[in-house]
Amino acid sequence: MVSGRSDANTGRIRLGMVGGGQGAFIGAVHRLASRMDDQYEFVAGALSADAKKAKASGAELGLAPDRIYTDFREMAKAEARRADGIEVVSIVTPNHMHVPAALAFIEAGIHVICDKPLALNLKEAKQLEKALAKHPHVIFALTHNYSGYPMIRHAKAMVKAGELGEIRLVQGEYPQDWLTTALEKTGQKQAEWRTDPKRSGAGGCVGDIGTHTYQLMCDVSGLAAGELSADLTTFVKGRALDDNVHVMLRFNNGARGMIWASQVAPGNENGLKIRVYGTKGGLEWTQADPNYLWYTPFGEPKRLITRGGAGSGPAAGRVTRVPPGHPEGYLEGFANVYTEVARAIKAKRAGKKPDKDVAFPGIADGVAGMAFIEACVKSSEKNGKWTKL
Repeated sequence: MVSGRSDANTGRIRLGMVGGGQGAFIGAVHRLASRMDDQYEFVAGALSADAKKAKASGAELGLAPDRIYTDFREMAKAEARRADGIEVVSIVTPNHMHVPAALAFIEAGIHVICDKPLALNLKEAKQLEKALAKHPHVIFALTHNYSGYPMIRHAKAMVKAGELGEIRLVQGEYPQDWLTTALEKTGQKQAEWRTDPKRSGAGGCVGDIGTHTYQLMCDVSGLAAGELSADLTTFVKGRALDDNVHVMLRFNNGARGMIWASQVAPGNENGLKIRVYGTKGGLEWTQADPNYLWYTPFGEPKRLITRGGAGSGPAAGRVTRVPPGHPEGYLEGFANVYTEVARAIKAKRAGKKPDKDVAFPGIADGVAGMAFIEACVKSSEKNGKWTKL
């Protein structure tokens, strides 16, 4: 099932960005995602903590000179005063700047789309949660982009409909190899901040990709973990944060789970995979081949469900753009999050509630992610002691 869509005639949403200037990877991804369904117009930015780079980045991206800022607090105040000011901001900075930037825009009444993980620590995450409670008109989204993949939406719908029965097991893995050596010591920007506790937080691999795995497992299964036992390891000599993670999970319904996340596993590029097993059947999904979902009803042959193909339902169809056989993946997953947020913003513009099918990760996902990181760190420090989330 394919449902192409365009809401361009209702007016594009004015978008700003904090971070994402020259040399940044994720900022370009967010800008591409915002444009994919023609929902947003990028009009303002504080694109770097370096004033010179911020101005050069803004000019390079075609922003008007008076919409290029060197400080995000100045940007929040100035844009809130403008009749044509931004309606939403994307925060694509290293982790330590997520909460300060988000707070500035929330207090200015501007919606926020924030990269993950949510904060530097759980205390900060809860501070942001309280701020949002005081500003209920502000929409907040967290870009766990894998939750936007069509076959993840289909898997979630299958679990919710009871097709797997009672969930017993949830397994996730996310191996990479890019930090197998001390890349951060070469000056590589992404490696530098991701291995720096002051900018990344207490979790390295567990925060960077472990949170993606945990969020996806919970999102698809509909479960929340009550406690965990974690082993965080730093294999590269001199590295300040973990680069390999093993976690056992006990979910609140009695189900069990496991996570392996690694950034030192040679031969793995971006090997995110989840498996969900219940009393009636199981599901398997792999990010490297995201247009396919394997479903096995107990006692029956394994079945392949393809994005846009036979057996793919409306939950996947509403976030599908092209017919089966034409790959959709990483950028489209980001774009689906952006477009769902756009639908919520446009409903807010009209004084209405968004359609009940509109879904995107929010503050609850962010707080849960930070609780997961903190519990993993505590557990590992106590030799894998079972720790409540």
